[in-house]
Amino acid sequence: MVYISMLLNCRNVFQIRQVHTQVLVIGMLRHLIVANKLLYTYAQHKAMGDAYVLFAGMRERDSVTWNVMIGGLAKAGDYMNCFGIFREVIRCGARPDNYTLPFMIRACRDIVDLQMGRVIHDIGLKCGLEPDHFVCAALVDMYVKCRAMEDARLLFDKMQNRNLVTWTMMIGAYAEYGNAKESLVLFDRMRDQDIVPDKVAMLMVVYACAKLGAMHKAIFIHDYICRNKFSLDITLGTAMIDMYAKCGNVDSAKEIFDGMQEKNVVSWSAMIAAYGYHGQGRKALALFPMMLRSGISPNRITYISLLYACSHAGLVEEGLQLFSSMWDDHGVRPDVKHYTCMVDLLGRAGRLDEALKLIENMTVEKDEGLWGALLGACRIYGHMDLAEKAAESLLKLQPQNPGRYVLLSNIYAKAGRWKDVAKIRNMMMRRRLKKVPGWTWIEVDKIIYQFSVGDKTHPQSEEIYGMLQSLSKRLELAGYVPDTNFVLHDVEEEVKLGILYTHSEKLAIAFGLFATPEGTPIRITKNLRVCGDCHTFSKMVSAVTQREIIVRDASRFHHFKMGACSCDDYW
Repeated sequence: MVYISMLLNCRNVFQIRQVHTQVLVIGMLRHLIVANKLLYTYAQHKAMGDAYVLFAGMRERDSVTWNVMIGGLAKAGDYMNCFGIFREVIRCGARPDNYTLPFMIRACRDIVDLQMGRVIHDIGLKCGLEPDHFVCAALVDMYVKCRAMEDARLLFDKMQNRNLVTWTMMIGAYAEYGNAKESLVLFDRMRDQDIVPDKVAMLMVVYACAKLGAMHKAIFIHDYICRNKFSLDITLGTAMIDMYAKCGNVDSAKEIFDGMQEKNVVSWSAMIAAYGYHGQGRKALALFPMMLRSGISPNRITYISLLYACSHAGLVEEGLQLFSSMWDDHGVRPDVKHYTCMVDLLGRAGRLDEALKLIENMTVEKDEGLWGALLGACRIYGHMDLAEKAAESLLKLQPQNPGRYVLLSNIYAKAGRWKDVAKIRNMMMRRRLKKVPGWTWIEVDKIIYQFSVGDKTHPQSEEIYGMLQSLSKRLELAGYVPDTNFVLHDVEEEVKLGILYTHSEKLAIAFGLFATPEGTPIRITKNLRVCGDCHTFSKMVSAVTQREIIVRDASRFHHFKMGACSCDDYW
């Protein structure tokens, strides 16, 4: 016991080695409790080389020995030896326990090895350890990090006692990996089970609201934060700025921003970005000198937000000035994201030759976002040669991204080059790539409804299509002519009209007109860029119905009011 006490008092590896020498000389290493304590002390001081030498020489080992080695190697990030030791455990017939398995599962999580994670899970099942809270929680975490959400959810639903950490993990995972709606469902379930969220959980929920654009839920979450006296510090305040901005309410975002007692560069950048999403470039630029006067220096994200705002408001000269001065004035070296903003800025303004020259002269490595911005500009202006050059570079970088093929196909379709459209689609079929389907969401009475093109799954489909028919007659009288150029299929004009008539955003707007109170804004969110005909349709609907329509698409916000859009048809 004297030597165990000595090990407890060791402050560094040199002292541990001195004790090691003493116990070795007097033969105390034959006692397993002493050897294990020495092993543990090495592991605690991250001296895994010394620990491994001691471990290799031990004639007797028990579960503590194995666990100390596996835990120590896992914490040190030495996953190869960690898995090697675990294999020895299995080979020698020892049973892993609820200490060993969580370490192995977390190792699989850290290296994102789903296949090995499933193997460890099977071992846990055979040992009867899956129901154990620590094992199950580690498995859920591993599956989440490996994006195997079905496996994670299956285990999560089986857990008898879910703690706040596990709930937060699942809420955050759904928000991160594309099902923000389920994040909010889980948040409600968590509260129903009397689990009190902490600030981390609230951050995940705020993030989910931002992803989904759920305004009513955002207001509820804001109220919940206030009622439960969560401090609106930099982290939570900044997240709420982003939430309100992405829910279409930039004024509420500004109220949060103005109410924050402390702001950092992230807070300022978030508010600048908020104005950028909504096409309010002048307001975004006006914040920049205010930020500098407050003593906050800009970073790369600040400049991305500023350049993005310039791009979406057509502020070409202002964007060029910012880009040319960012290094000289504030020591921020332009990276590929800044160049991408500039290509987008010049491309949207029709200055495609300047955009190409900028790409050719840049010294940083080009990425898919850069070529994607150029290809998007080519789509607007029908520049075929440049589109093919951009697409060639893109497809080399992202051969498995279906969106790139679809964009090029759409450019060909717009030009009437149907043979080239067929060639692109055949290439996609050979590579087993599928176009990402378009979806539109609308929140009504705290329920989020989802529509796809031609959707008839909604229980009120009859009323929705009836409203569309009625709208079409009113819009025709007001001068609306459907633009079938946005139906990129080689089909008859009548078929094109039918497809155009049932775009998902039109269905969502029609539903919103009779399902929401008269005079209130209709807010919809789309996962893709809104098409030109739906843009015109939304403008005219806002005029004939006297309703504001707020559309968040994959690129920005559009506020339709009295027959005009906040983007000034520049998007």
